[in-house]
Amino acid sequence: MEKIVKQSLLYDFYGELLTEHQKSVYEDYVLNDIGISEIAEERGISRQGVHDLIKRCDKILDGYEEKLHLLERFSQVKEDVSDMKNSIAKIKCDNLDESDKELVNEVINKLESIIDKL
Repeated sequence: MEKIVKQSLLYDFYGELLTEHQKSVYEDYVLNDIGISEIAEERGISRQGVHDLIKRCDKILDGYEEKLHLLERFSQVKEDVSDMKNSIAKIKCDNLDESDKELVNEVINKLESIIDKL
């Protein structure tokens, strides 16, 4: 997974567990794409301090994922839903009579509705 995407997803899942200061700096760097120098200047801290804080946040967020596996589970559910949608799309009703086609289509529509809610 691309580093920025992974950082964003980990932040989405576990960001509320960071301190306000950590969240603020991390959001600026990862979500708002603000450079380390600019963040340091805005906050009156050193570039090294910002760099260290970002690395510390990465380590904290990775640690939560290692313990809780929420991102891993989310990715798996997303993949499973995609597989279900693809399987549904493959169902063809060519050899069924009209009443069977209606029933199959009704079930497919219900499944698609449930998948869309996920």
